[in-house]
Order: sequence, then C-alpha cells, then structure tokens
Amino acid sequence: MGRKLSGRDFIKIGFPQNNTINIALGQVNRYKKKENKNSILEEAKLVLQNPESFIGDGIWGKVAESMIKQVEVKKHQLNTNRVPFSIYGEDAIDEQTKYQLFTTLKLPVAVQGALMPDAHYGYGLPIGGVLATDNAVIPYGVGVDIGCRMSMSVFNLPANFLKGKDHQLLNILSEHTKFGMYETHKIKADHEVFSRDEFKNIPFVKGLLDKAYKQLGTSGGGNHFVEFGIVRLTETKPEWKLEPGEYIAVLSHSGSRGLGANIAKHYTYLATKQCPLPSNAQHLAWLDLNTHDGQEYWLAMNLAGDYAKACHDDIHRRIAKALGKQIAFTIENHHNFAWKEVINNKELIVHRKGATPAAEGQLGIIPGSMTTNGYIVEGLGNAESLNSASHGAGRLHSRAACKQKFTKSEIKKELSSTGVQLIGGSVDEAPMAYKNINAVMQAQSELVKVLGSFTPKFVRMDK
Repeated sequence: MGRKLSGRDFIKIGFPQNNTINIALGQVNRYKKKENKNSILEEAKLVLQNPESFIGDGIWGKVAESMIKQVEVKKHQLNTNRVPFSIYGEDAIDEQTKYQLFTTLKLPVAVQGALMPDAHYGYGLPIGGVLATDNAVIPYGVGVDIGCRMSMSVFNLPANFLKGKDHQLLNILSEHTKFGMYETHKIKADHEVFSRDEFKNIPFVKGLLDKAYKQLGTSGGGNHFVEFGIVRLTETKPEWKLEPGEYIAVLSHSGSRGLGANIAKHYTYLATKQCPLPSNAQHLAWLDLNTHDGQEYWLAMNLAGDYAKACHDDIHRRIAKALGKQIAFTIENHHNFAWKEVINNKELIVHRKGATPAAEGQLGIIPGSMTTNGYIVEGLGNAESLNSASHGAGRLHSRAACKQKFTKSEIKKELSSTGVQLIGGSVDEAPMAYKNINAVMQAQSELVKVLGSFTPKFVRMDK
C-alpha cells in the first residue's frame, strides 16, 4: 500500500479537522489495512459527500456519524440518590454484593433495579442483578458470557428408563458433548445463524465467524454442564403433550463461547472510552443506543444470544440422536442478556446478569447444584423484581475459597451419597459451593410458581 494513510490525507480531501479523522484512521487501520490507499480515499470522499447514506455501515458508519453529530465524550458522575429497587432474600446476600448494586442504582441512565436471592459479587452489575436503564446498554451489565442460558429437553420416557443404563448414558455424555477452550466436534454442524447479516455487515463480528463455526454445540468451562436426570412434572401445559409424572430429561447450561466473550471485550472497551466514569463504577460504562457503537453492540449481542441458543439446540440434537429418542418439549431461557421491555409505559433496557426472565406466564429453569434439585418455573410478572427471578442457587463460596475449603474426596462422598455420577468437574464447582436452592426458591415465591423439579443423575463438566 506504500506510505501509511495519515490524518493529512483526510484533511486534503476535505475532512473536518476534529475527532472524525482519528475515527477514520482507527477504522481504516483495523479493517482496511491491506487495501489500496487511493481506493480508501475514494471511499472516504463518498462518505464526505453524503454521510447520511453511510449511517449503519460497518466500517464507514462511525465516521459518517461523527460528521453529522459527534458522539459526546464526557466524564459522568454518579447521582447522589439511588433509583427505586427491591432485594429478595436479603438476609442471605453479603454487604459487598448489595453495595455493588447500590453503585449501579446511581448511574445517570438507571431507572430501576433489583437483586435476586442467589446474588453474589461480580464485575459491573452483581451476579443476580437486574437493572433497567433509559436508552443505554451496559456491556458489563450483560456480562462476558452473552446469552448464557439454560435449556431442558424432556423425553417421553419414564424415570425407570435410567435403570441399568449408567454405562450407556455416561458414554453419550463423553462422546457427544465437548467442553472448555479446546474441545470441538469432529463432525461440525451447520446452522442458519451463520448466514445472519451481522456476520457479513459488522467487520469485527465477521472476524469471529470461523471461531463460532468451530465451537457450535460445545460448552464452556467453569459452572457450565450437560446432564441427564429425572424431571417431575407436578403441573403440565397442553403443548407439552405429557401427563404429570416422572420423565427423563437433559439439562444444559452454557453461553455464546468465544463469540460472546470477544464481543463483550470489544464493546466494553468502546464503552469505557466514550463514557468515562469514577473508578469504582468504570465497569458500568454504557453505550448510548442512539450511537453507531450502541446500535452495533445491540445487534452483536442479539446475534451472540441466538448463537448460544443454536449451541444448546445442537447439544440436545446430538444427545437425542445418540439416545435414539425424540424430544417431547424443550424449556429454555437466557440469564445474561439485555432486553427492550416496557415498564410504566416507557420502553427501557432491562439488563439481567444471572437472572431469569419471569414475566407473567413465562417459563424458565432455575438449577440447584449437581446434587440438588433444579426447578421448572412459570413467571408471575412481578413488577418490583422487573419481571425477574434467580438464575440458580447462587454461590455461597467463591472459586478461590472452594480450593481452600473442599477436597476431591469430600466431593466424591457428596456425589455418592446423592447417587450422582460426574465426568470432569473441579473443586471450585463443588456441590457445597452453592447456597441452599430451597431457601432461594422460598425467597422468590412472589416471583415464580414451581411447575416441576429436575434431579441430576449423570453430569458432565469441563475437566
């Protein structure tokens, strides 16, 4: 390409002498490094002549936006008062976690907040935190694992189907599920999510397509799992076509893998540049949804959420095929995401970071630990909780504390006393690391109604 493009080149063709030039150089260096200098400048001239027609363009959209109306970068201070909030199961939540929520409630964009009974300390918004904001999305309010979710597929097979099949079921989990950074399926599956426009139109996301393709149908490390167990349906829905009773089910917990992690990192960086905040709140930097970056993150976040669903669908498809059985019905929900929801007649952005959507009639899964029941729930639409519930039992001990506190032999003892067989897993995911799921469910009886339970029997996690 010869000499590198400089700000002077843009000034020569008539660019305004302000931050627009820095934005143009940034976009060109990131996405057009290998292109001919003159052809880049020809494109830049077109943007200059008619910036409106480039709004939303993956590369030039940000430059066009700056020409029309520069994005204001100013240091924001926190408000002195907190917006309204509710805390559920308050006695079992530590002070540090509550104070983390209180910081988010002072953001200039905050409208309402809530803390679920499984809450514990995290980055930005606490895990179990819910925050409604006005026209702003906080990447760290969604979390690093965008679209982390639960998915449960129930089979029309009686509970006693499990008897004597230990070897077969453990083998299915070993052969047909993949975990962690390096395991992928030998035979890759295609999926309609890969033909989505975001993979073509957002250059940053386009660069993640190969990784997303390779990781489809795999699960992350940490507390992610795939497990066979027994579901007890105490109340059923007509569309399930099953009577109340005990059936075999598969439950999975995972998110959007490398795709979501990279999107989170990239847009968090952009948010911190555009929205400087006091140091104790810097993780809560937001993107205005009226900006190029805000719109782009929103599209990328939704793509990552749909990709996470595609991963679960692929996991369940592979397992059903190996089992040689058809799935009767599936219940699923995100618990790391942001949604546009109408609250008090106004559309707001509701961030749920480790919280289950629980609008009236909405179905979801709230797992316990690998040795305790999880629950199938139906939302009661409680406005004070921002139509939310917990996403699990919640951690009682941090990962670091687990390494000090528990031994592998204690975990084995706990598993054997509950009749659970585990592949993989680590000390920091010990069943004893989690709060009492029954106490958590009791603390949110005004948020969800229980329709059934799930008892894990064969569990696979990352090694």
